[in-house]
Amino acid sequence: MWRYHNPVRIHFGTGAFDQVAGLIAGRRYATVSYDAPYFESLTRRLCAAAGPAVLRIDNITPNPDFTMLGAACARLAETREAPEVIVAIGGGSVIDAAKVLAVGGKGFHAVRAHLETGGRSRSLPGRAVPLIIVPTTAGTGSEVTSWATVWDTEAAKKYSLAREDLYPTDAIVDPALMLSLPRDHTISTGLDALSHALESLWNVNANPVSTNFAISAARGVLRHLGPLLADAADITQRGHMAQAATLAGLAFSNTKTALAHSLSYPATLHHGIPHGIACSFTLPAVMQSAIGANPACDEALRQIFGDDLATGVRNLSAFLDGLGIATDHNGHGIGDREWWGWLDEALDGERGQNFIAPRERVYEIFGGGAG
Repeated sequence: MWRYHNPVRIHFGTGAFDQVAGLIAGRRYATVSYDAPYFESLTRRLCAAAGPAVLRIDNITPNPDFTMLGAACARLAETREAPEVIVAIGGGSVIDAAKVLAVGGKGFHAVRAHLETGGRSRSLPGRAVPLIIVPTTAGTGSEVTSWATVWDTEAAKKYSLAREDLYPTDAIVDPALMLSLPRDHTISTGLDALSHALESLWNVNANPVSTNFAISAARGVLRHLGPLLADAADITQRGHMAQAATLAGLAFSNTKTALAHSLSYPATLHHGIPHGIACSFTLPAVMQSAIGANPACDEALRQIFGDDLATGVRNLSAFLDGLGIATDHNGHGIGDREWWGWLDEALDGERGQNFIAPRERVYEIFGGGAG
């Protein structure tokens, strides 16, 4: 038995951003974005069409943490007229922050209590503020998921905020908004999308619908990321990558991620490795570990990489190498002892437990470690 559910309305295509004002439909709204001229111009453009926002939060930083989110929630709590909808314009960090704000009207202390008690605290509002998400990168997939990543950098911990009502009502995916994305961000976010797709395949929660989305997404990234890097202004290639990222989001919105993502979190926390790189450099080894563990996964991987999956692993490694991404932990400045400790923790964690291969196989492929 299996089930698939995703309630997000997706508005895709060049010029889709112009639909946001109509989706706000006269409601009081807040905007969430980055402190940069490009995002300021998008926010002004929206306000000109929809009327002034009751709150503009424009200081979101990468990997939103307790300190930054605490200040943002305090501003929200002090707003005289609470927003009836929140519009996020940006990448994964902006979308994560917007989801926190959607349940942060009582202040961040309520969100923190919820996270630190594993959801047992009843401190959050009964209903989240509706969300309209405008991704400006092709990678996060969060525009169609119901969770957000929250970091406690002081304690070196990562949390996941997850609620059914954090599914956005609408995702506006406009490739034209991604044309100015720098090369390194194009690579990192594109690899994040690839990881989302593959991680939803070698996953105990995979189902036929998520698998079809994942296959299309992975093929899209492998086919179009290279040509896009050769011509960053190619709107057609931007569109292909944006579609692949959203399809990957539709896949892992139902499965969550698996081992590669579980390994990525300490890499980002302790070494500052960008998320898309941190969750993708292990993909060849994780794929090799997964081969043979599940016939349906093997078949899906063949549809992406061809009949010879061993060659597929080598081709995936070559793809990453061609982007300048080392596929071993030492190449990212991570020592062996630290790495093997992470591997044990990753396999024990929630995302690691989603992975289909047995622990012994993972140790065999990764070449040793505590196991």
